[in-house]
Amino acid sequence: MQSHAPFLRIGTRGSQLALAQANLVRRLLAEAHGVKEDAIAVEVITTSGDRITDRPLSEVGGKGLFTKEIEAALLDNQIDLAVHSSKDVATRLPAGLELAAFLPREDVRDAFVSLVARDLDGLPQGARFGTSSIRRAAQILRVRPDLQIVGFRGNVDTRIKKLRDGIADATLLAAAGLNRLGRSAEVTSLLDPRRFPPAPAQGAIGIEIRADDARTRMLVGALDHRQTHDALLAERALLDVLDGSCRTPIAALTTREGDQIVLLGQILSPDGRTVFELERRGAAAQAGDIGRSLGEELKAMAGPEFLAQFGERER
Repeated sequence: MQSHAPFLRIGTRGSQLALAQANLVRRLLAEAHGVKEDAIAVEVITTSGDRITDRPLSEVGGKGLFTKEIEAALLDNQIDLAVHSSKDVATRLPAGLELAAFLPREDVRDAFVSLVARDLDGLPQGARFGTSSIRRAAQILRVRPDLQIVGFRGNVDTRIKKLRDGIADATLLAAAGLNRLGRSAEVTSLLDPRRFPPAPAQGAIGIEIRADDARTRMLVGALDHRQTHDALLAERALLDVLDGSCRTPIAALTTREGDQIVLLGQILSPDGRTVFELERRGAAAQAGDIGRSLGEELKAMAGPEFLAQFGERER
C-alpha cells in the first residue's frame, strides 16, 4: 500500500493487451520524468465491452462500450489519464475530455490466422471466417463472397481455441496487439494494407486526459509521437464525418511522405459488394482538415441512400 499519493493514476481495461499497453505507458512516463514505475498507479476498470461477450459490439453500442466507464472515472477524478487502443475510442469524446498524446504507431495491418490455410486466397470454398468486425467482414466478402461469416469475439487465446474447436477456419487479429503481447508467432500471414485498409486509428495507443488538467497534459506530452498524432487526427476526422453509426464499415490508411500525409479512405456495404474509396494528400499540419474533406467527398460519392442503411447519426 502506497504511503503517499501516486505521481499519476492510469486507468485501463483489465485485458492482457490493455494491461500491457498501460504498463508500457507507465514505464515510459517513469523514464521520461525520473520517477519509479511503482510511483505510478494502474487502476483496472471493467467496461461494458468486457462484460458483454456474446454479441457483436455493433448490436449493443459500439466503440464506447470499451471506454465509457474509464471516461467516467476520469471525469470523476479517480484517475489522471486513460490508456486506450485508439481504434476503440469514439470519435466524439465526452465534454471535458481530450486525447492528448499518442505513442508511436505499431504495425497497422490485420493478421490472418488460420490452422487450415496460409492466406485468405488459400481458404477452401465456403469456409467459415470468424469475425465480429463489420469492416473485416465486408472486406473479406469483397474478395471472397463464398465465405461464411461467423461471429467471433474474445481475447487471442479464446479466438485460437475457437479455431482449434472448428468454430471457424480462419480469423483476423490486429498485428499490433499480437506484437505487443509477444504473440507474433500466431500470425499465419499479414494482409496487404492497400488491399485491406485497417480500421481508423488501428495500431496506436492513445492517452486521454481531462481537458483542464494542465499538469497531466504536460507530463503525457513527453510521450506524444507527432507523426502518429497527425495520422490519427486525419483518420478520426474522416471517421467523424462518415460514421453515422457503429454499423458502418469504414477503413483508413495514412502514410507519410516528408511533411505531407497521404490518407486513403474506404467505406463498404456490409456484404462487400459496394465499395467507395478515395485518396488525398496534403500538409501534415492540416491533417484534421484533410480527414474532414476526404470524409465529405466519400459521403458525396456514396450518396444519402447508401449511408441511410447504417442509420446516420443525428447532427
